[in-house]
Amino acid sequence: MNASLVLGAARPPTIAMPDIRYLGIMPEIVLLGGAVVLLAVASLVRRPLRARVSTAGTVAIAAASLGVSLWQWADVEGHGAYTTVDKAVVVDGFSALVAVTVSGAMLLTALVADGYLRREGIDGPELHVLALASASGAVLMGAANDLIIVFLGLEILSIALYVLAAYNHRRLASGESALKYFLLGSFSSAVFAYGIALTYGATGSTGLTEIPAFLAHNVLASDGLLLAGMALLLVGFAFKVAAVPFHMWTPDVYQGAPSPVTGFMAAVAKTGGFAALLRVFVSSFGVMGADWRPVVYVVAIVTLVVGAVLALVQRDVKRMLAYSSINHAGFVLLGVQAATGKGVSAALYYLFAYAVMVVGTFGLVTYLGRSGDRAHDIAGYRGLAARQPAVAFALAVLLLAQAGVPFTTGFLAKLQVVVAAVDAGSAPLAFVAMASAAVAGFFYLRLVVLMYSGTTAGAPEPLGPLAEVPPEPAASLPSPGPVPLWAGTERSLAVVDRLNVELLLEGAPPIRLDGEEAAEEPGDGQRAAAAGVPSEEAGAARRVPIPLLAAVAVALCVLPTIVFGIAPSPLVDFAHKSTLLFLP
Repeated sequence: MNASLVLGAARPPTIAMPDIRYLGIMPEIVLLGGAVVLLAVASLVRRPLRARVSTAGTVAIAAASLGVSLWQWADVEGHGAYTTVDKAVVVDGFSALVAVTVSGAMLLTALVADGYLRREGIDGPELHVLALASASGAVLMGAANDLIIVFLGLEILSIALYVLAAYNHRRLASGESALKYFLLGSFSSAVFAYGIALTYGATGSTGLTEIPAFLAHNVLASDGLLLAGMALLLVGFAFKVAAVPFHMWTPDVYQGAPSPVTGFMAAVAKTGGFAALLRVFVSSFGVMGADWRPVVYVVAIVTLVVGAVLALVQRDVKRMLAYSSINHAGFVLLGVQAATGKGVSAALYYLFAYAVMVVGTFGLVTYLGRSGDRAHDIAGYRGLAARQPAVAFALAVLLLAQAGVPFTTGFLAKLQVVVAAVDAGSAPLAFVAMASAAVAGFFYLRLVVLMYSGTTAGAPEPLGPLAEVPPEPAASLPSPGPVPLWAGTERSLAVVDRLNVELLLEGAPPIRLDGEEAAEEPGDGQRAAAAGVPSEEAGAARRVPIPLLAAVAVALCVLPTIVFGIAPSPLVDFAHKSTLLFLP
């Protein structure tokens, strides 16, 4: 027998490789590849990698990803949108803006986390590696053109966040929050995967371009299977973006996780989750809008109301910001519910503005929480402007921007989603959003007023009926009784009213309910006051140094918030051009 024929028969079949434009997946490659390189370098040195070295490497990787994302944007503007990797990944203005947002948040988080790691005495690149991996998942979710790729990005994003939530092993609360996040997140991932399976069973495809093509050319005899799949997908997304009623994990995880991780989680997880939600429902299920838009309408209303109302009763600043993030998710849902090009661009603008604001806010909260990351009671912010005016000003700007004060990006973000909702015929939803913004403005302003209030010695006496009811010590407060319907508040509205009065007027000690942990140790200012040290020296003792890199990160958050609030055209145009590749 001819030897050449035998060799030819034994030759393995060739594998057809899909056409790949590597620029289309370059941000993911830079982030994930950079994480692998950073971890490999750390494994080759004898001692744990210094925090400053890890920070420098992470900043360089995030900056490279940001540059590549802007390159993608320029390429899309010059040559148009396109798909790559066998239509599994789409590159358009939408994916480019998501990559810019996530890469920017990663860079800012690395700057914030440097001082935190050195303060807590934590060396090693683990936090940076996990954050880079998580960021790559968020970028992949924004560029996904297939439900399988969406699920892959979701898991890359989530698994790293589970570990990051428990990163500070010295705090039991950190491990507890990570366990809650992991258990609930695993359940939501299973629900999401089941939704993909049902959608595939109904349409015969998981491609985000094939699904609408199938629905446009075929009439389903029964759409129950597809509706069930859409419902499960929506549940999975709602958990990831902390929409009510799938928000229960948010307050505990935000409070227990290290503060830099909390800011990163609030920015990146919401950006990735909403990007995929917009891509799947507006792009693929746009022809089914009459079925899913009413559901999002209801979810948006309860998310707006619950987030704003429950934030009012929080004494812990991180829990307050957690409920605030729920309220912000409700605003972004306005853009999702509109299901129009204007709604998509408004939602993207909101995500970009919120990512910048929340990373800067948690950057300051990180250092105001002092060593151990425990001092987050709202009363500790009293008189901050007198001790550290620059810090108080930066925090006030970021809080007021989240409240939607004019001449900030927060105001324009809220305005755009409300206008998109009105144009889509959802005026009642827009009214609820504006009402919730008015309610939310109170807890932001309360914190700002506390920062700029004087010492308790010069506080005015309460007037009117409040003066007739002197505050009781915490131990004599009546038992809260059964948990009310608004579970998680742990306070009645009467206690809330008195809490606000005591904070703003009398500076009474924190009110704690049964089972609530007491402060572990008094702060430096409390020790000084107990020892009879003059208030000026006590204030000096309570000053919190802000590391240089963290100050730079906060400045990079405050400046765009003000500049683009006064001159919004560049950012607004960027968001308006970042529309989906396949709109219905």
